[in-house]
Amino acid sequence: MRDLINQIVQELVDHPEQVVVTEIQGHHAHVIEVEVAKEDRGKVVGRRGATADALRTLLKAASGKHGKRFILEIIED
Repeated sequence: MRDLINQIVQELVDHPEQVVVTEIQGHHAHVIEVEVAKEDRGKVVGRRGATADALRTLLKAASGKHGKRFILEIIED
């Protein structure tokens, strides 16, 4: 799942080399944290959070196959 989000986010931003995606595994849920360059953050969030919501929808759809819950967090410094 981390690789899926990493690949999608790298295609969205202007500075793909600064994309850092980490996965924190918990008992009931896995948290996927996305960190991008400050000027690219708006591209990942999207207008009114539309892009972030779409990424969360993809995670939810793909997570059914794994039987786990995934949570997307966009890290802001």
